[in-house]
Amino acid sequence: MTATYQATRPARRSVRRHWQLFLRRGLTQEARIALALALVAVLITVVVFTWPDRAPLTGLMLPLIIASLMLGPRTLPGFVVFLMVLLAAGLAAQTEITPRIVGATLVQFAMALVVIATSFRRTRLGVAGIRGEAMLVDLRDRILTQGGVPDLPAGWHVQSALKPAGGTPFAGDFVVAMRGHDLGRLEVVVVDVSGKGTDAGTRALLLSGAFGGLLGAMPAADFLPAANGYLLRQAWDEGFATAVHLSLDLTTGDYEIRTAGHPPAAHRTAGSGTWSVLRTDGPILGLLDEATFTTATGRLGRGDALLLYTDGMVEEPRRDIDLGIDQMLGEAESLMRGTYDGAAARLTDALGSPDDDRALVIVHRS
Repeated sequence: MTATYQATRPARRSVRRHWQLFLRRGLTQEARIALALALVAVLITVVVFTWPDRAPLTGLMLPLIIASLMLGPRTLPGFVVFLMVLLAAGLAAQTEITPRIVGATLVQFAMALVVIATSFRRTRLGVAGIRGEAMLVDLRDRILTQGGVPDLPAGWHVQSALKPAGGTPFAGDFVVAMRGHDLGRLEVVVVDVSGKGTDAGTRALLLSGAFGGLLGAMPAADFLPAANGYLLRQAWDEGFATAVHLSLDLTTGDYEIRTAGHPPAAHRTAGSGTWSVLRTDGPILGLLDEATFTTATGRLGRGDALLLYTDGMVEEPRRDIDLGIDQMLGEAESLMRGTYDGAAARLTDALGSPDDDRALVIVHRS
C-alpha cells in the first residue's frame, strides 16, 4: 500500500503543478475569444428555441464571421463544427420547415465550409486573418522605414518616392538608405525585384532586410557582389533583381555609383543646368556568379543633384529606354526649377505607368 502511494505521489504532484500553472496563466487570448463567441452562439440558439417563429436562424453567422477573423487555424475548425451542431439544433426547433428555411440553412453550411477551407490554407502561416494581415502591414512598414532618409549634415537633402503597381501597398521596388559607421558617408541603394506589385512584394520584403544588413556591413565596392551572391544562394525561380548603388562622401561631395542591370543614374550640374547620364556596367543580380561591376565617379557641388530611379519611370512598351530617360530628365528639369521640395513625389506622379512599380531618389546639395 505504501509502495503504491509512493509511486502515485509524483504523478499527483505533476497534476497539481499543471493546474497551478494553468490557473496562474489563465486562458490564452484566443481561447477567451473562442469561449466568448461560443457563449454568444449558445445564447442565439436559446433565443431560436424560445421564439422559433420570430428569432432568425441566420444569427449564428455573426459569430462565424467574427471567428473567421479572430481565431487561429487550430481552433477555428472545431468552433465551426460546434456552430453547425447548434444550427442543426436550431433547425430542429422550427415549427415549420419551409423551403426558405432550408435554403438559408444550406447557405450557412456552405459558408461554414468556406471558412474551414480558408482555415486550412492559413495553417501554413499559423495565424488568424487579422493577425496575419497585421504581420504583413508591419513588414511593409519596415520596408518603408528602411527607405527613410537618415539625418544628414547641413546642406545635404535626400527625398524619395515609391509608387507600387496598381495602387497596392506592396511593391517589387524598394529603397534602402543609411549612413556608414563613421557617419561620413551616405549609402543608398534602389532595387527593382523581378515581377511587380504583390507578386514581387514577398521577395522585396526579404531582400530589403538582407540588403540593409549588407549595406552597412561592408565597403561600398563589395556591396553589389555580396548582394549578387546572396540572391544566387536563394535559388529562386524568379530570383533576380536590378539595383543602383550610391556611396556619397558627405564631407567632400565625392560619390561612387555602381549599377547591376539597372537604368543609369543622372547628375545635374547647377552651373550649366544640364543632366549627365552616368552609365556603368554590371549584370543583373542573381544570374551570374563572380560578377564584376564598373564604377562611375564624380563630385556633387553646391546646387547639384543626383537622380536614382527604377525602370518603371522610363520604360514603355515598344519605346527605347534612352527616349524614356530623356523624357524623365526633361520633366525633372521642369519640376525642379526653382525648388526641390516635393520633387520626387511630383516626378513619380508625372511619369511612368500605374501598372508598373516606380521608385525614385533625389540627392541634392544646397
